[in-house]
Amino acid sequence: MVKYHIRIAPNSGFKNYWKDVWQFRELFLILAWRDISVKYKQTLFGFLWAFVRPLLTMLIFVFLFGRVAKLPVDGDAPYAIVVMAGMLPWMLFSGALGEASMSLVVNANLISKVYFPRLVVPMSSIITSLIDFGISMILSIAIFIFYSFVPSVNVIFLPLFIVLALLASIGPSLWIAALNVRYRDFRYVIPFIVQFGLYVSPVGFSSSVIPEKWKLLYSLNPMVAVIDGFRWCLIGQGEIYLPGFFLGMGVILIFLLLGYRKFRRTEKIFADLV
Repeated sequence: MVKYHIRIAPNSGFKNYWKDVWQFRELFLILAWRDISVKYKQTLFGFLWAFVRPLLTMLIFVFLFGRVAKLPVDGDAPYAIVVMAGMLPWMLFSGALGEASMSLVVNANLISKVYFPRLVVPMSSIITSLIDFGISMILSIAIFIFYSFVPSVNVIFLPLFIVLALLASIGPSLWIAALNVRYRDFRYVIPFIVQFGLYVSPVGFSSSVIPEKWKLLYSLNPMVAVIDGFRWCLIGQGEIYLPGFFLGMGVILIFLLLGYRKFRRTEKIFADLV
């Protein structure tokens, strides 16, 4: 008689675990496609919401910071383009953070019934934010055309900062996703974090308004370097503050390591808690 051994626990070891993740790559694609198809299902405007949200946010920021506060900007780019160049990375970051942080709870039925590397779930949910980002990029192109503004030649470096925006979201997402399984209060904390971060990050204004003595401290927010990088790529605004850039990259790396460690340490009890 042939005996079969069914393993329902995650593989041990860093290398073996990532082999498991690779083996379940088809599940990653299935979950990503499901999230994309479900997000705007049975909505009146469908994918148009991905245009409406950044457009309305941009108009509000232009009015508050450009017309009311009259904050200065570097270069000759219209204020609407400056704001849009800052909103693109922020919406990618906040969208990925929101989707991934709630992903384990949303997929509770699947997690409690079958084993697979749980890391597949939050990583696949990030794909939805990439789709929204692509739609926002189309809106940005339309705004550039409206103002007859030609992007900077630095735009060839834009993929690098897109990756950095995603990496900045993954670490906190894994940490919050793991905590959210045990403490459902975190579902109320995430919108607050996103809203607070929107106003303390240089989305509606240029980071050049920050006094020189505070710039390094301000750069502890890793999205400062990412947003400044996006503006440098798209409109050639200013120069990247290298000390702050490397500090921000260090913060991103620390959050990635802490988030992954927290996720792996609690992964084995997700099925019992969800």
